Amino acid sequence: MVWDVLIFLLQAGVAFVVSTALFDALHWLLHRWEKSPSPLLRKFSSWHWVHHKFLGLDMQVNPAYARQNICFHILPEYLTSMVGTALFLLIFPWPPILAVAVLRTIMLGMTLREEGLDYNHMSMDRVGGNQSLLWVNNNYHAMHHVYPHNFFSSFANVFDLIAGTGCQIEGRRFLITGTGGAFGGALVKALEKSGAIVETAKSGVDFSPGNYEAMREKLERADVLVLSHGAKEEDCWNANYVTFRDLIETFTAIGQTRLAPPEVWALGSEVEFHGDMGLAELKDYSASKRAFAARARSYYRSDDLIYRHIVPSSFTSAMGKGAMSAETAVGIALFFITRGVKYVPVTLTGLAVLNFFRFRYGNNATDEVPAAAE
Repeated sequence: MVWDVLIFLLQAGVAFVVSTALFDALHWLLHRWEKSPSPLLRKFSSWHWVHHKFLGLDMQVNPAYARQNICFHILPEYLTSMVGTALFLLIFPWPPILAVAVLRTIMLGMTLREEGLDYNHMSMDRVGGNQSLLWVNNNYHAMHHVYPHNFFSSFANVFDLIAGTGCQIEGRRFLITGTGGAFGGALVKALEKSGAIVETAKSGVDFSPGNYEAMREKLERADVLVLSHGAKEEDCWNANYVTFRDLIETFTAIGQTRLAPPEVWALGSEVEFHGDMGLAELKDYSASKRAFAARARSYYRSDDLIYRHIVPSSFTSAMGKGAMSAETAVGIALFFITRGVKYVPVTLTGLAVLNFFRFRYGNNATDEVPAAAE
């Protein structure tokens, strides 16, 4: 009996998720057709854009488009998803498929009763940074209305994970530190190639521990702050902990009044997992990186910003030859980031993957921070 229920739920879940992804794919096509040479496809696209007039770039609902939104978005979404659901009658028995169809119909009825408003479609004064990866919450879907050419997943985040449409890069303003290094330099080239607007900042020139006033204008212009500076031997605490902490918190404070949450990408290290391994030359480096990772857990969970923690294994740089080139490391990082991943393992050893559990569930108290660093 229990096994039968589990099979029923599994079949219903697969039908729901896959049929939802079918509409998400159509949704993506409707945006792609905006500039199609075919007048018919452009017409279909223009009908869909009514949905973005109903809930605009400012995340405010315009009731004047409520009826058009129902005709050109809500009903097509329902019908497409129902067709996708019905196709599963070819491989699954009818009871779980009927259950999904009934659920979708109930959801449609509730949305129609509210004239197009639902959990993912309501006015918001500010989009939160707490956005789930596998299931779409209202903060995640709101990003689609702020950045209409990405974030297409509607319930289960299958489409964006496959298509790489879970992060906006083109047209956004990036402020990157550490661009004189191998990773930062390669990242600048990759982002500019993808259409980003990139500005750089240099440690010791644009900012130093306790002195960030010269950075304020750059931080105010940025949509995304990328921290890829650091040190392995000298002044590790300031380079790897203090400046990271202070820049993130300054940037987050600046972004409090923005519609979309500020976004931060910070470069960690596999040393967070394996520590200094008894090597004196790694002691300060390991301690500073582990301490920042402990602090970064609060950013990762915060609703005030979108925080992405990039953890690479060794890559070739001025400090020596690594397991991969910096360009490869950047390519792997962007592969995950464009799929909405917030903990980003860039590894051949697998240690960065194992480090996720330490990063996500570790006890902050185990990473001691010298008073001078605070």
